[in-house]
Amino acid sequence: MTRLPRPILPLAAIAVALLAGCAGLAAPPSPEARQSLAPTGKLRVGLYPGTPTSIIGDPASSAAKGVGFDLGRDLAQRAGVPFEPVVYPKNADVLAAVRSGAVDMAFTNATPARMKDMDFSPTVLQVEQGYLVPRGSAIALPADVDRPGIRVGVSEGSTSETTLSREFRNASVVRTPSLKAASEMLAAGKLDAFATNKATLYEMAGDLPGSTVLAGRWGLENFAIALPKGREAAMPYVRRFVADARAEGLVTRAIERAGLRGTVTSE
Repeated sequence: MTRLPRPILPLAAIAVALLAGCAGLAAPPSPEARQSLAPTGKLRVGLYPGTPTSIIGDPASSAAKGVGFDLGRDLAQRAGVPFEPVVYPKNADVLAAVRSGAVDMAFTNATPARMKDMDFSPTVLQVEQGYLVPRGSAIALPADVDRPGIRVGVSEGSTSETTLSREFRNASVVRTPSLKAASEMLAAGKLDAFATNKATLYEMAGDLPGSTVLAGRWGLENFAIALPKGREAAMPYVRRFVADARAEGLVTRAIERAGLRGTVTSE
């Protein structure tokens, strides 16, 4: 049996990888699609701090990371426009900026309610929704949360606020103005739990010694790229970008670089 020299197979694999990587770069958007995607001539990406799904760190620093940050930067590069990260205090502000057209893109949970105000790409990744409890908490399971006297923090304007306000029968929902404020309230005993996606919860837990992200989940968030309404000419290019980003491993690398946990494979 004839054996190929060892170097040939790795070189062939590298060639295939390079071709696959160039596939997304080979077809820039049409002028109409570029104008629709970035009408000001740059891609303004709405972000909020403290979560690996959006951005961690100073956007002006080379150490900045986050799936939304990385995807926005790569989309801008491929579309041939400058990348402009726009950081807001909380996700509700980002969503308002998308609705008003103050930003051109956000990376967020694609809910039916949000689909009324913005358009979404196919799902990029899924993240479990869960609870963070402080040191010494008697709450051990998600099923233990909905009890009288339990105060559950949620980000103002979040999916968690909408869903849990509707589903809880006994626990109280407490809106918090930011993730930083939520962490402070947990530490001070003003909240018994905080609810959001696990990517954010694990990040918060790093700043709350002894806190625990409960095993199990109460839901799933389907993260996708959101565009303001009226950008229909850009959406086919964004859909192609998402497909390329998944196929080329960009999404996986962004997840790993951001240290994002709690993801569920949707492929």
